[in-house]
Amino acid sequence: MLLSDRQGLIEEAQRICLSKIGEAIEARGQCTIALAGGSTPKPFYEAMAAQNLPWGKIHIFWGDERYVSPDHSDSNQKMARETWLDKVSLPKENIHPMPTGANDPEKDAAAHEAHLREFFQVSEEKFPNFDLIFLGMGGDGHTASLFPHTDALTVSDRLITVGKKDDQPRLTFTVPLINNARCVIFLVSGSDKQAALDQVFAEEGDYMTYPSRLIQPEGELWWLLTGVELPE
Repeated sequence: MLLSDRQGLIEEAQRICLSKIGEAIEARGQCTIALAGGSTPKPFYEAMAAQNLPWGKIHIFWGDERYVSPDHSDSNQKMARETWLDKVSLPKENIHPMPTGANDPEKDAAAHEAHLREFFQVSEEKFPNFDLIFLGMGGDGHTASLFPHTDALTVSDRLITVGKKDDQPRLTFTVPLINNARCVIFLVSGSDKQAALDQVFAEEGDYMTYPSRLIQPEGELWWLLTGVELPE
């Protein structure tokens, strides 16, 4: 869906999000949301902070996290807390950040996977169903911390793995975990994304070069776009 400007993108994201929250709570008594990092979703989070919602029934996760402390300026958790989560009456136990304190990314990835399996009550053979996962896309076609030509793209037997960018580790949802979601929403803004977007939407292409091609969820998939042209 092509929106005229970033404000339109934020309003549409909010509309879909509120609808999915209502549907999830009505159907299952709670709503599970995984957030994205980056600058594009920041005003969306600010808008959500102004909503009056049944916060006790909403659980917040992250689709990826830089391997830094929670108070680091690069932390996705920090940004979301400052713009949204700390401004509403969301119970502490309803916030599920990715751990980054073990000085061992693989260990922290395994710990978060265990937490997800316990929370969703799923066995090792199954993947949980998030109600809503927000994603961004970089100018190189990456999403979450699934970067081009990295091992993380081919992990199919885990929920969480370690992604790499310029040899810097990050924790990230795996492709099958994202694709098991009930709804995935891409928020993409800026002409610098056009070349990658054209390749992601092409009838044929290379997912190792443009990882966002891998995101084909079983549930709904929304692309909310502004500042670009719709690929032909």
